[in-house]
Amino acid sequence: MLPLTLDDLLPLEEYAGRRREFFDSHRRYIDRYRRVRIGPRVTLIFENRQTLWFRVQEIIRIARLMDKVQVQQELNLYNRLLPGANCLQAALLIDIAENSQLARELATWQKLQGDMLGLMIGRTRYPATLVTCRPEDRCVGAAHWLQFAVDTVGRNMLANPETPTLFRFDSPFYQHQSGQLGDELRQSLLDDLDLSDRDLQRKAG
Repeated sequence: MLPLTLDDLLPLEEYAGRRREFFDSHRRYIDRYRRVRIGPRVTLIFENRQTLWFRVQEIIRIARLMDKVQVQQELNLYNRLLPGANCLQAALLIDIAENSQLARELATWQKLQGDMLGLMIGRTRYPATLVTCRPEDRCVGAAHWLQFAVDTVGRNMLANPETPTLFRFDSPFYQHQSGQLGDELRQSLLDDLDLSDRDLQRKAG
């Protein structure tokens, strides 16, 4: 997926003045097209250019970044969250029930491995790859990054609305699955795969 550039961003003052509008639109978009709940504790939010645009604009607003060099540095960092060819990329967010149990809860989730989570398309399982797998990443706590590599067969099955599709988390400490993915969310993920593939072909050409 093509990276965001400085030309894609709004000036700080313009964005800040319209933030409530953008925030409400972003929240509706996430809920409708990009969020998957897996049991009571785990949520996946899939990243693309639209979700990343809001992330970067918020960083610029909070940090009051005006210098183009500094903004470009943020873009270079966050563009790494865009999905590559034949991949879906998601943030995995863990809900911790009570602050009093934070240390114990996080200790359990430090055992997280990517292949505990799978995208089930029909009977085929596409395991996740944990991007934040270093010890220092695991110490961050309740947010991680995952990738799902989906081949052409999987893409074709995902495009068929008759093929049941869901996410399943299977580990000794957490066993849950999502509901069946709706048509709008499926199409949004297909768009990610198609855009990434076209962008790769455009670069090669």
